[in-house]
Amino acid sequence: MNVHAMKKATLRLALLAMLTGSLTPSLVYGSGESRIKDLAFLEGTTLEPLVGYGLIVGLNGTGDSPSAENTANSIATMLEKLDVTVSAADLKAKNVAAVIVTANLDPNLSVGGKIDVKVNSLNDSSSLEGGHLIMTPLRSVDGTICVLAQGSVSIGGFNVKSGANNSFRKNHAQAGVVSGGGVVKVGLGGKFIQNGRLAWLLNSPDFTTASEVAKVINREFGHDVARARDAQRIEVTLPNQYRDDPVGFIASMGTLKSASDAVARVVLNERTGTIIVGKNVKLKEAAVAHGTLKVVVSTYYDVSQPSSFSRTGDTVVVPEVNTDVSDKEARVLRVPDTSTVADVVGVLNDIGASPRDIIAILEALKRAGSLQADLILM
Repeated sequence: MNVHAMKKATLRLALLAMLTGSLTPSLVYGSGESRIKDLAFLEGTTLEPLVGYGLIVGLNGTGDSPSAENTANSIATMLEKLDVTVSAADLKAKNVAAVIVTANLDPNLSVGGKIDVKVNSLNDSSSLEGGHLIMTPLRSVDGTICVLAQGSVSIGGFNVKSGANNSFRKNHAQAGVVSGGGVVKVGLGGKFIQNGRLAWLLNSPDFTTASEVAKVINREFGHDVARARDAQRIEVTLPNQYRDDPVGFIASMGTLKSASDAVARVVLNERTGTIIVGKNVKLKEAAVAHGTLKVVVSTYYDVSQPSSFSRTGDTVVVPEVNTDVSDKEARVLRVPDTSTVADVVGVLNDIGASPRDIIAILEALKRAGSLQADLILM
């Protein structure tokens, strides 16, 4: 090989080494990237739950029955505050229903802002359709009245009853929403910046994702601006150039795209037979034998009666019980090593069992050490 050829070969090896080195980041970027504001939320912006007790009026005879004494007492108390004296025992208001009112308040929402509130029947009202929530204070956990709620209720359905127990129902008529019906009277004073610092909190805590988010922010705004403190919290120092525009800084950070990772999980809901397989789920080689034993007990009723002219016999109902037992022969299936979600789905399909049987098999594979994922039962 001449000198010129040796130089060309050396140059090719050097380029190959550079390319190889540039293609080995801590996470693969591309289709798996998400905006930071989709991966996390700012500390100090968590919604605060509020609750209150109120009355809905204007119902078409679908309110609480007279046996709901708290409704009658509440009506009497309300009327007394409006300078109307009436005895609770004399009230038979079928057009009124007592409700629990709930809402979620953003701690950074200013006084005068509006939020949606939800109403839920407390007693035996058959429907809140067409009702109107009268002024109801909503309190925070410390008892502070933060919101006043009032307005027309939307239930998105109906419940019609007629004689002979005939009825027709669409959706749930005992719960509804008052859109924009809550007015903020006392702000919670939430602060997302403390002493020139703020923090992103990951929706799904993960050490790898937290590290990647911090790296993305530092690449854009400078070294040591962001630092991952644990699997959920990424602390960010406000750069000097953004001291007068923290909102612009947060907006710019929120649109940055970062790679994300997650622990391999399989979520099972035995009540509905639902199976959700997340990414990175793997199976080690195993053998599965699964059979089902089905027992069906059926009772039939026959009538035994005496002959036509008998004077001593009685007509009686005689139950006949039949038991049917079927045991499906188990077959042994080899579960190979898998590395992708598609492979896992293929193995589950090959088993040919029902979803509930597959749930039992997955639980057994987890105990045997074959299923390489967290198993979550709902």
